[in-house]
Amino acid sequence: MYPNTPSPGNSNQNSYMVQKEDEIDLKVLLFNYLQYWPLILAFMVVGVVGAFLFNRYSTPIYKVESSVLVEDEEPALGMDLFESAGFGLQGKSNIEDEIGILKSYSLAEETISQLNLQVEYFEDGIITSSQLYGNLPIIVSVDWNHSQWVGGLFEIEIINDNSFEISIEDNDFRVFNPDDPFYKKYPEELDFDPVLNKSVYSFGEQIESDYLSFKVNNIKAEPGDKFEVRLVDVPTLALSFREELSVSPINKQASILLLSIETPVRKLGEEYINKLMEMYLKLELDEKNRASESTIRFIDQQLAGISDSLAFSENKLQEYRSDNNIFNLSEEGSVIFERLTELEKEESETEISLKYYETLNEYLESNQGGDLVAPSIIGITDPLLNSLVNALAELQAEQIKLRSNFTEQAPAVRENASRIASTKKQLQENTNLALNNTKNVLADIRNRIRMIESDINSLPKTERDLLGIQRQFSINENIYVYLLQKKAEAEITKASNMPKNTILDFAKAGQEPVAPKRSLNLLIGLILGLIVPIGFITVKDFLNTKIEDPKDLENQIKVPLIGMVGRNTSYDALPVLNNPRSTVTESFRSLRADMTYLSQQKDNLTILFTSSISGEGKTFVSINMASVYALMGKKTILIGLDLRKPKIAEDFGLPNDKGMSTCLSSDTPWQSVVKSSGHQDFDVILSGPIPPNPAELLLQDKFTQIINEIKQSYDVVVFDCPPVGLVSETKELFALADISFYVFRQGYSMKGNTQILNNLVEKGGVTKIYGILNDMHIDKGYGYGYGYGYGYGYGGNSYGYHEEATPLPWWKRALRRK
Repeated sequence: MYPNTPSPGNSNQNSYMVQKEDEIDLKVLLFNYLQYWPLILAFMVVGVVGAFLFNRYSTPIYKVESSVLVEDEEPALGMDLFESAGFGLQGKSNIEDEIGILKSYSLAEETISQLNLQVEYFEDGIITSSQLYGNLPIIVSVDWNHSQWVGGLFEIEIINDNSFEISIEDNDFRVFNPDDPFYKKYPEELDFDPVLNKSVYSFGEQIESDYLSFKVNNIKAEPGDKFEVRLVDVPTLALSFREELSVSPINKQASILLLSIETPVRKLGEEYINKLMEMYLKLELDEKNRASESTIRFIDQQLAGISDSLAFSENKLQEYRSDNNIFNLSEEGSVIFERLTELEKEESETEISLKYYETLNEYLESNQGGDLVAPSIIGITDPLLNSLVNALAELQAEQIKLRSNFTEQAPAVRENASRIASTKKQLQENTNLALNNTKNVLADIRNRIRMIESDINSLPKTERDLLGIQRQFSINENIYVYLLQKKAEAEITKASNMPKNTILDFAKAGQEPVAPKRSLNLLIGLILGLIVPIGFITVKDFLNTKIEDPKDLENQIKVPLIGMVGRNTSYDALPVLNNPRSTVTESFRSLRADMTYLSQQKDNLTILFTSSISGEGKTFVSINMASVYALMGKKTILIGLDLRKPKIAEDFGLPNDKGMSTCLSSDTPWQSVVKSSGHQDFDVILSGPIPPNPAELLLQDKFTQIINEIKQSYDVVVFDCPPVGLVSETKELFALADISFYVFRQGYSMKGNTQILNNLVEKGGVTKIYGILNDMHIDKGYGYGYGYGYGYGYGGNSYGYHEEATPLPWWKRALRRK
């Protein structure tokens, strides 16, 4: 028994009306794609060849790498007290700061300016151009204080040793304005530029227009050589290199930063990173030197005021000694002088400290910027004050770095600004306290000096005057020596300054390019060559509204799919009669065998064929189904009931002069319109002339009477009915048939037509109706033969069961259609 065929005792097929589960048959899905294997193979070959050509002609990209060791900052003396006080400076990430500096725009801009990269040179290759760098054949000197065309390409062709021709290769230019370097506009008209009006120039000649100012010098170019030149402004280059540069720690615990950049020119990448690291260390050293320079400037300011006083007091001392013939103090005067000198030295040092506190206080109150002088430079040993000043200087330097990369509203900038404000507040409180303490110490020293000064009155006047002059000289001399000492210390500190960070490895390009990735590209090409056709096939099948897969048809209709009829390659309307050993004939024999299980009628059988629309092959199936019964020896008659568009007469080569419409519209007996098909046991009643009211004719009681009489005269009666999806009378004919068949055509019938059949069963109450798939020619996968006589193994010529009809030539098929 065949699949989907009801048992002999089941006369009501409503038991079959259950929703079929949607199942995915992977084997069928695989064979559905394998039928397109030539297309898939062709795309895979194209994908691999395309990937090979891409690998062959794309510009290789190299990765240039270097490394920098970032030293952790040593905490300043007293910083532990500062952090324990809760001032919020702990936890600052030194690594992240250094990454921000290395990727800053200002550092990239300074590096590019040092390397002079604003002119790019290219040389034409077979397919692509290659960039030249170092050992250039020509040099283009650009005046960047003048407006310039940037972004596009100039072509320079060497004419001879003295001249060259310049032209536009790529006119994607913008105008760079040195007064507004970050904004570039498009030039209005390129064709009117004097450069294009005069295209031949001499080497060394200044080429100048509204948007150009440069000259070309020949180094080693030969006549006939061609080069492409692009002018690129520093801001554009800096932004580009900044984006391309990658800076990251080698791991989470390490303080080593890995710098890398990918470039088609290895030497350019190496020189850029090396210069970048050089500028980076120079920036760090300059920051350290600024503190020493600020200290030296502060001391110089103090020395400028004390040097004149020292010279004046020295001259006065010499004159007094000469005029009064006195050179040394008495023993008592020397003791008083030593005590007084010691106190006055202490007073001068305290005054310098007081002046520093006052200067620092003014700095904090005015909220001004600038470099801070460390207290330890001028002899102040307060650890907390030194820590606060150093911390504030670091935070301010950090804020400058952050602002060069982020806006004022960035979280990092705002957080650092909050730290600066907190540190300033704590420093101001500490400064005010130190300022008051210093004033008290200075007042105490001055009181002690006044007490000693009272002892001076006991000395003779000459000695007393000498003591005063020598005292003034000693004060100035001590201050001057003290300042010179501090200045020397600051200069030594500046000379000994070294960057705390260290270059571990200078830039070096890899031996092999990182792009194109040849193996990966070949794999991608192969995968794309596989995916593209499979995707196309999948989308095509998804958007296809025609019935192609018998499995899908079986799942969509709510009646059994009883059989499939293969494509009639001979284009003969009667393959069963004219080629009884063909595969198509076998499919009708298989369908005839199924009738044993579909109907209890053994001697008399009435079969009805219909479809959704015209062209689905119901007439072809009707004729050949009647033919297969006639070959069996059954007395068979085929009745054409499609009164609107008759086709049976044309297939049999009979005149459609009389038929069923003649009987129904007149008193003509049905026996008189029966015509012989030309084959034994096979008669035909044609539809006859097309009437004006076909539906009304078929609904007459006379028609039912005629059919009943025909059934008594023939063993098998076959109805060729009009499409039920287009006309209404077919619905009334189902009651006259023992078995009804609904014909679908592969690749022609719409998927929505299955709903017409389902409605007939669910709403129309039609029973004993089955589905047939006609014109089966698209193989949707191995195993879909179902035993219906097509594709189950019978059709292969190698088995020797059937003879396939030779298809007609194309010109005969064309004439046959006409």
